[in-house]
Amino acid sequence: MIRNLTVRFNNKTVISARNVHDLVAVMKKEFNFRVAFLDIIFVSSEEMIDYNCKYLKHNYSTDVISLNFSDQDLVLEGLIVISTQDAEKNAALYKVSLDEELFRLVIHGILHLLGFNDGNSSERGLMKRKENYFLRKFTKN
Repeated sequence: MIRNLTVRFNNKTVISARNVHDLVAVMKKEFNFRVAFLDIIFVSSEEMIDYNCKYLKHNYSTDVISLNFSDQDLVLEGLIVISTQDAEKNAALYKVSLDEELFRLVIHGILHLLGFNDGNSSERGLMKRKENYFLRKFTKN
């Protein structure tokens, strides 16, 4: 288990917290980052709207938001909020399992905390390649 990593489920347990720890460990080994504190919360769409309003001033749900509280490179201090309902919609749309979509969102959130962005098509392409890489690497273990 990764020290200083908390995985919480506010609505229902959807994936194993142990698997989330294992996935973060795969990324930690690759990027060589330190976890000062990281809270990953799985919530409903309604709860996601509350987080999105509070922190980003957006009055809508989304699949994942990442809040970075660190001012140091390769030190994770942050919060990742994942909407399980939005993840279920994405999984159906992209014809993947819910587990795969949730793991992809964890990866996406961590990439944001590491400084990756998805503001334009080039950045989105890089993030998608990184997501695919870590998803393959994690599922091989």
